Amino acid sequence: MKLYHKILFFILLCFSFNKIRASPQIPDYIIYKNDTIPTYNLLVEQYLQRLNPNEQKLFGLSFRKSIDGTGSYFNCWRGYQAIYKIENDSLFIVDIIECHTISNIDSNKSKENLKLLFGNKIKFNKVFIDWFTGKLSFPTINKGYEVIKWDGVFEKIFQFETLLNIKKGKIKNIKNIENYKDYSDRINRKKDSKLSKIIFEKIKSYKWTKTDGFDCSETYKIRINKKGKIDLIEMDLTKQELTDFYKQNELKHCINSIKKATKGLKFDIIKRKGKAISEIVYVQISFEYDGTITN
Repeated sequence: MKLYHKILFFILLCFSFNKIRASPQIPDYIIYKNDTIPTYNLLVEQYLQRLNPNEQKLFGLSFRKSIDGTGSYFNCWRGYQAIYKIENDSLFIVDIIECHTISNIDSNKSKENLKLLFGNKIKFNKVFIDWFTGKLSFPTINKGYEVIKWDGVFEKIFQFETLLNIKKGKIKNIKNIENYKDYSDRINRKKDSKLSKIIFEKIKSYKWTKTDGFDCSETYKIRINKKGKIDLIEMDLTKQELTDFYKQNELKHCINSIKKATKGLKFDIIKRKGKAISEIVYVQISFEYDGTITN
């Protein structure tokens, strides 16, 4: 399981235990060309997890505790925010601040936090991020902050981003990218698009073949692939549930009917850090006694 997904898993798990809805989490920041820009890349967590791979604490720190132990905010469960900075060809952490204090940073407190987390890795009041290799992105400031996808908890994908390719803290290249390919003859996939509703309407308008005893009322998992086409349709059930609830010919009829109903649908291309991504859409349909299909 990738680090990012581990982090989200812990957030959602902890919220589940407390029977409250997961709150959107605030980002870290990066100083780039004298601008302080939000970035949804949690680099400090990678360092903390490497230090304590078996640590049973959220983000390596006490659950719902800030660094000084006085508690945190619902939208800042890691208890702090990190500020990164590019200097020459390297990436550094220059501040570890209390949540929501970006406009009024306590520099002395930040130094204490850096020392607590990084100890002798601090050189000239900053920490070289030598543990990180990968891509770091943030919205391109002169292009606006249009969000095209959001996972509902943390990561936001912006249409226009600046992308850093980094190897052990060294910046190999910087480029501006666009994470959305808009086609005039395809369906919108941006954040506010109602993909499940659009797909349902195609299913509803399909000329279903009546088969006695077959009921295709179910939640379907439909995947839009990297090319913007539907390439997977399956019921959102376990293998055991499929065996218990459906005969093979009934299952085949339902899946094939959904495939035919959605055949030909094409969607715009969504990218994450410049690379096209797939997307899962869940559509629940119900066949009523009067023959109507509801969502």
